[in-house]
Amino acid sequence: MTDLSPLLAAQTAADAAAQGIKADEFAILLDRLGRAPNKVELGIFSVMWSEHCSYKSTRRHLGKFPTKGPRVIQGPGENAGVVDIGDGQACIFKMESHNHPSYIEPRQGAGTGVGGILRDVFTMGARPIALVNALRFGEPSHPKTRSLVAGVVSGIGGYGNCVGVPTVAGETQFHKGYNGNILVNAMAVGLAQTDNIFYSRGAEPGNAIFYVGSKTGRDGIHGATMASAEFSEGDEEKRPTVQVGDPFTEKLLIEACLELMATDWIQSIQDMGAAGLTSSSVEIADKGGVGVEMDMDKVPQRETGMTAYEIMLSESQERMLMVLKPGKEADAKKIFDKWDLDAEVIGYTTNTGRLVLKQQGIVVCDIPVPPLSQDAPNYDRPWTAPKPAPALDISKYPEPADYGEVLLKLMSSPDMASKRWIWEQYDRHVMGDTIDSSQSGGDAAIVRIHGTNKGLAICSDCNPHYVAADPYEGGKQAVAEAYRNLSAVGATPIAITDNLNFGNPEKPDTMGVIVKAIEGMAEACRVLDFPVVSGNVSLYNETDGVGIPPTPVVGGIGLIENLDHVATLKGAKAGDVLLLIGETRSDHGASLYGRVVLGLDGAAAGASPHVDLQTEIRHATLVRELVRGGYVHAVHDVSDGGILCSAAELALASGVGAALINAEDAVGYWPNEGGGFEGLTAIAFLSETQGRYLVALPEASLAKVRELAAARNIHIARIGAFGGAEISLQEADDRPNLKARKTAVSLSTLRAAHEGWLPDYMNGRG
Repeated sequence: MTDLSPLLAAQTAADAAAQGIKADEFAILLDRLGRAPNKVELGIFSVMWSEHCSYKSTRRHLGKFPTKGPRVIQGPGENAGVVDIGDGQACIFKMESHNHPSYIEPRQGAGTGVGGILRDVFTMGARPIALVNALRFGEPSHPKTRSLVAGVVSGIGGYGNCVGVPTVAGETQFHKGYNGNILVNAMAVGLAQTDNIFYSRGAEPGNAIFYVGSKTGRDGIHGATMASAEFSEGDEEKRPTVQVGDPFTEKLLIEACLELMATDWIQSIQDMGAAGLTSSSVEIADKGGVGVEMDMDKVPQRETGMTAYEIMLSESQERMLMVLKPGKEADAKKIFDKWDLDAEVIGYTTNTGRLVLKQQGIVVCDIPVPPLSQDAPNYDRPWTAPKPAPALDISKYPEPADYGEVLLKLMSSPDMASKRWIWEQYDRHVMGDTIDSSQSGGDAAIVRIHGTNKGLAICSDCNPHYVAADPYEGGKQAVAEAYRNLSAVGATPIAITDNLNFGNPEKPDTMGVIVKAIEGMAEACRVLDFPVVSGNVSLYNETDGVGIPPTPVVGGIGLIENLDHVATLKGAKAGDVLLLIGETRSDHGASLYGRVVLGLDGAAAGASPHVDLQTEIRHATLVRELVRGGYVHAVHDVSDGGILCSAAELALASGVGAALINAEDAVGYWPNEGGGFEGLTAIAFLSETQGRYLVALPEASLAKVRELAAARNIHIARIGAFGGAEISLQEADDRPNLKARKTAVSLSTLRAAHEGWLPDYMNGRG
């Protein structure tokens, strides 16, 4: 028998520091154990007390989120959130990050991010039906950006396409703040029956612990700890911590688990994600109020000579842990044998409340469960209230001489340019239920609930520039935009998941941004009745002490009761009226126009626009009524680039040109006859005032729309019409610096600029 005494040697504060446990935390650890830990125990504490697993810097603030609602079946605290969508069905969804691994090894990091989020969803009994990704890369001129984009997109497409789940929505942005720390946030959505949902809680003492899936290797060891630390340029030594995924095994695992879930043999189940066998066993023990005793020699292993330390901290992919009801072990194993997957009883639950591990007959770990979970550190980090950026006075900048040139520049800028090069690498229609994907510019994807005429609307949203300018308003806006995008397709917003990406929480300025962004998001969720049911926090996104732009991503889910009544960007017809819902103010701060055309960044870009949540409710309610009543042909919310870019997106999607009326001549219908632009000139078409929508509707619907808007005291304005093959803006003739003329850009020229930037860049031409 191998001498395991080195594993049992007591570890010191220096050993702890090397694994990310600070001196004060090590003192707490000693107090909880009453002795020094050995190497295995220290490794387990290090991953469970990491920021990635414990949320020790944000737990007290995450409690500010509203998490309950009439449709919420399960809020935060399980593998994923669960909401009731009627007819005995539930939608199960979650978003998580794989930022650090994707920077180090883009293809594997992004691919295993997809695999991990899929497991969070099918662990709870859901068949995955959709994937979403939210990507942030560094500036295009950075030497690593092009290869990072190629690797990440290849990883997402390769994994999702092979596992057979459509990637239907996403967003991609570029900024120098992500040069050394890209963001890869993955979201999965699944469907289950409300009476057949599975949880990590519920384990009882004396039952078998069942390991299923792939064998355990040495990949991904200390991945959770790495995800809780800052980067430094040239951190090549971290490469071994990146996991390797196999989507074909994941597909087998999905089918095997769903087959087992059709029985009543499972008592508790947890996927092996961050911290692998450690976190899955601890979570089952903690939530069930039980102990766990496991034999490391019984864990399926693909490498020889693995220590208990390596086995427990490995983050090998495509693995699950479950507790079975008595006597069902052999029957369950037959199912996994059929799908050619490993399945072994590796231990039993106990009534001790302790995590006990044995290897070759020797106890190599014996620690209480509570200090690993609920009793983990929970910091009240000091924070400094952020100062919002000052308001931007757009009148201090010369108005564009040619709005056509401005439109071309905006629509071909990295953030606004078509991401066709990306989404054409994703299978968006596998499974046959994708009605519309949002990647081609739409507000939200629409996926049919299989076998019905109902659908789910799915979106992902965040404007980091708004959050940086004013974390509270930016946090509100991220939630409000998701609410708006779901409403734009005719869906009733139900709930959100989130992925909070920030820098080092130990810096009071950064922590202040985190706190205020969460508070802004929480306020929006409360007012909009849009609860948070799941999520992820990714901190320490810094390189050489410089943090990323604050990026709290929101993934939204909405319900469409009748797929005969939806709206997309694609329906505008020649002769349609272009109608603006909502009033326009001079909101050019932190705008696309300010960044791309005026070259403003940081505080100089100005304050982000204010979000009036009551206005959001009124406007979204009207839009949903218009869609469901069949009064409109196309709908688009007004966001980056204001009315000008949003109208251009409608035109490009529909293949029909649009003629915009000058702001001073716009025809308002309610509550006054003005255009609702507060005396602004054509520059108003670049304002990013929140809560607005553009709709394309036939002239015959206009009277009814006016009536419905008037009933809600909502301002609408006729700002143009569809037709022809160009985007045009009629400029006024009463200003000395502009001649009376029509600025026009052909759709073909605009499309070439819009769709050409990214493929040119990826092919080295840009």
